[in-house]
Amino acid sequence: MAVLREIDWLEGGRRFPGELRLPGTACLLKAETGIERAGAIRRETRYFVSSRALAATEAAVAVREHWAIENRLHWVLDVTFAEDQSRLRKGHGARNMATVRHFALNLVRAAKEKRSIKSRRKVAGWDTGYLDAILSSQPA
Repeated sequence: MAVLREIDWLEGGRRFPGELRLPGTACLLKAETGIERAGAIRRETRYFVSSRALAATEAAVAVREHWAIENRLHWVLDVTFAEDQSRLRKGHGARNMATVRHFALNLVRAAKEKRSIKSRRKVAGWDTGYLDAILSSQPA
């Protein structure tokens, strides 16, 4: 993890039409990762912008926490509920359905059993007894 705190060059006097501006930026982060699969190593470099001046160890923790949230919540919502396929765009529909999905995900997660979250959701749609158990927070 590399941290660049000297970012005064971002606020230079010359501006160009359509130029990206990052007000409130405290530091820039560069994270290099390596993944080994089937004997081959794949390397990636990711860049982050932070509004807080971080040390390298703090930045590494922040990046890991960000991806933990992404993997624990957003990925599950997309795989289980196909959230990225939703076409709700107008009014409050998108926010309302996101709330319903989060509520449903929490109920399905509370059912401690060997089935996957996706399977639990499907079984709840097929079996009203199982659905009642999930809604009453007493899954079988």
